[in-house]
Amino acid sequence: MELRGKQKRFLRSKAHHLQPIFQIGKGGISGPMITQIGEALEKRELIKVSLLQNTDEIATDVAHILTEEVHCQVVQIIGRILVLYRPSSKEKYQRISKEVKAI
Repeated sequence: MELRGKQKRFLRSKAHHLQPIFQIGKGGISGPMITQIGEALEKRELIKVSLLQNTDEIATDVAHILTEEVHCQVVQIIGRILVLYRPSSKEKYQRISKEVKAI
């Protein structure tokens, strides 16, 4: 499901108050980190990931890798911060996705 403009705007407004829960440093993005990001998206549906200054990774490259590996959607990239969204497969965690579908 591709997000429409209004849905992305709604998700950006929800993500504004969130703090990044993952930081990608000089070790780059690794397999265990990808797994943890997938698990966090399953429970939260909307997360922020930040790239530290000492990393060689580029935000757009990381966004592409995460889109392929975790099957999430990139809502926004601001500098070195990514906002990721994926609807949860478990109904008890589907708070944001129900609101997104209504838009």
